[in-house]
Amino acid sequence: MNSLIVILPVLLPIVAGAGLLISGCSDRRKRQIYVASVVAVNMLITLGVIFFGPKEELTLIRFSEGMSLAFRVDGLSSVFGTMVSVLWTVTTFYSFEYIKHEGKETKFFSFFTMSFGVVVGLSFAANMLTFYLFYELLTLATLPLVMHAMDDKARSAGKKYLIYSMSGAAFAFIAMIFISQFGSLDFVMGGTLAAEKISGYKDVLLTVYLLGFMGFGVKAAVFPLHGWLPSASVAPTPVSALLHAVAVVKAGVFAIIRLTYYCFGTEFLYGTWVQYVMMGVVIFTIVFGSTMALRTSHFKRRLAYSTVSNLSYILFGVVLMTPAGLVGGLIHMIFHAVIKITLFFCAGAVLYKTHHEYVYTLEGFGKAMPVTMLTFAISSLGLIGVPPFAGFTSKWQLATAAVETGNPLAYVGIAALIISALLTALYLLSVVITAYFPKKDFRLEQVKDVADPNRLMTVPLTLLTAASVVLAVFPAPLINIFQQIAAGLF
Repeated sequence: MNSLIVILPVLLPIVAGAGLLISGCSDRRKRQIYVASVVAVNMLITLGVIFFGPKEELTLIRFSEGMSLAFRVDGLSSVFGTMVSVLWTVTTFYSFEYIKHEGKETKFFSFFTMSFGVVVGLSFAANMLTFYLFYELLTLATLPLVMHAMDDKARSAGKKYLIYSMSGAAFAFIAMIFISQFGSLDFVMGGTLAAEKISGYKDVLLTVYLLGFMGFGVKAAVFPLHGWLPSASVAPTPVSALLHAVAVVKAGVFAIIRLTYYCFGTEFLYGTWVQYVMMGVVIFTIVFGSTMALRTSHFKRRLAYSTVSNLSYILFGVVLMTPAGLVGGLIHMIFHAVIKITLFFCAGAVLYKTHHEYVYTLEGFGKAMPVTMLTFAISSLGLIGVPPFAGFTSKWQLATAAVETGNPLAYVGIAALIISALLTALYLLSVVITAYFPKKDFRLEQVKDVADPNRLMTVPLTLLTAASVVLAVFPAPLINIFQQIAAGLF
């Protein structure tokens, strides 16, 4: 297969999205057919490249001996690319119905489609320079989506998102420069720092890693750089779902995995002061995010703070800097993506049908919106980690990996996971209880006009919930793949 096929799923949605924006198509049916066709075809091409495409590197532009614009599919690319392409397609069909009440549909789907290509480009990047280029493009492509409503809240959220993202990218850029001088920008499992160059510069490079971690950590919403994420929940729900479950936040996690395992290398970082600092940051963020989620009664903002916490679950596995830790982090990345996008879709369904934004307004919705609230309840059990649902498997893997390290701070991390699980139960089950067990003075007539949305929204909810259950029951194939990735075999 021609190696140029690797860039087709990158270019197709970018060109198609730009074409839609230029054309200004106002016919809803034609626009939906066009977008659905582009996204579905691009998903198939992406999966085809991942499973059957060339494994050699494709270099488009070589700027110098150590700097190039290049693409390659490795094990980590396969995981991220598969997750993105499948969930993006599901979100597209959900969006067709939801975005009707938001307006500006052509603009929305133009940037929505272009963002798909940018994320695939980020996934297939063969080196840090290419990755950084698409990482920055992702900010620019998703900014119009965050600011879609263009009211005061949306403008403020967009401004905060841009400032946070660009500031973080500046620190990540510093890390990239140092990597290029002390090693290679290529992604190689185990790291690329040259032993003969790093002698005498260890503390400098550890500080640079700290800058890179926190820089990329902006999109991964580590404390205190998380502020943009709850604010971005003002975006239309399909955007919030992608921001909080798939595209932007997981790009930050993906970047930190690349930085840690494929650039600096765990052999260089393990046991150093920077590992302890980063472990402390993510442990605090785990508890902080869950605490803030419990404190807020705004439905989408509660889920946003939940994302802040769960992203650091993944990063906790990453900063353990062991193969088992990486496996646990990757499992939680996938499980959280499927579960959290479902929870956001449920919140979006409520908002679409009732315009209710707060948890305390959901009394009686269990009967009025049976599909929406049932999928929310099942997904909540998954995120809490109730056996045998998906979250239990990933949290078990993370805790087991922490115990294996024998690191005292890792045991603190286990305590944080337990505390966070209890808080998660409180802030999610309170929604379920409100929906299914209203107060004594509640009358069914109060929700007589409330109902589930149509199939364009309920079918994605059902499919995603079923997928999370299947993943929970049959996690072994995923675990086997992730173990191969962690061992550098895939």
